[in-house]
Amino acid sequence: MSESINIWQLASEIKFWIAAAAENVKAHLHDDLQVETKSNRNDLVTNVDKLTEKHLVGEIRRAYPKARIVGEEGFGDQVDDLAGLVFFVDPIDGTMNFVKEKENFAIMIGAYLDGIGLVGVIMDVVAGNIFWGGPELGVYKNELALPKPQNLNLADGLLGVSGPLLRKDVRHMATAVGQSSGARIIGSAGIEFTKVLQGIENGYVSHLMPWDFAAGKVMAETLGLLVTDIDGNPLSMLSSKIVLIGTERTHAQIVALQQQD
Repeated sequence: MSESINIWQLASEIKFWIAAAAENVKAHLHDDLQVETKSNRNDLVTNVDKLTEKHLVGEIRRAYPKARIVGEEGFGDQVDDLAGLVFFVDPIDGTMNFVKEKENFAIMIGAYLDGIGLVGVIMDVVAGNIFWGGPELGVYKNELALPKPQNLNLADGLLGVSGPLLRKDVRHMATAVGQSSGARIIGSAGIEFTKVLQGIENGYVSHLMPWDFAAGKVMAETLGLLVTDIDGNPLSMLSSKIVLIGTERTHAQIVALQQQD
């Protein structure tokens, strides 16, 4: 299968699918949304999440009928291994923001071949910026190539973190934030990944599902950033973990805090 995949074409297709989906989402931005809860009252899903995933899954199936799909809202496949071409789809990352703020949410797709990241695409829907790339492509914001972020220490930059981890001081997050230049809580893994890719933040920590980090992981690692679990171990692409993305120095310093346990 690897010989039949044109990486540039794959990236172009994913960008086209996501851009089209983003236009549809924006058209529904101020609708009277149908909002449901999933695991808890703050874990939301809307009719637009579902429609968007159905659309993206349909596009992938037409273009790559042998591929398998891991989708947040359940319209993909039951995937138990990473053999072959696997797409990870997050139709609206930051649904709470979509519902409450009408901004700071993303559409994301990551494409992996035999467990290796090929292409990641994240679109900040309202801002209109699309981040895309992979190891054979480089990483871009729209058409501008992004340089490798400066290897900052934890103390020299901002740290993105999820609200629950900080509020409950899970895995020394209060200490990590205290050692940084300050915390930033956005509520969308995709948007947080774009901040780290651009060097605006030098790290991000949150409990994430594979569709939350698959696209960002491809681009981050292409730029020399580290993406692991909070203890510095490799991530499983089929299970949830507390995920740590950061510059080499910031990553090492946050991992070191975990050794205090």
